[in-house]
Amino acid sequence: MHSATLLAEAAELARQLQYTVREEYLDGAGGGHCYFGGRKWLLLDVTQSVDEQLSVITDALRTDDAVWRLPVSPQLAGILRVSHAA
Repeated sequence: MHSATLLAEAAELARQLQYTVREEYLDGAGGGHCYFGGRKWLLLDVTQSVDEQLSVITDALRTDDAVWRLPVSPQLAGILRVSHAA
């Protein structure tokens, strides 16, 4: 599966897990994830490569136990290193 497709799937999965996903021009500073104001946030730096953005999202998803309850493609599950039992 192409990285851009995986990025789209991961972003949608994050939204299903109630993350607010923001895509911002951060001039290569990088993105990240946090919990602020009672909400889960994912900040993606659109100047980074697709693979770098995917890494930011998968780092966040790995910390969220709820990811185990949602359907995930085998390719994304492999990246997340979670069971595809959902």
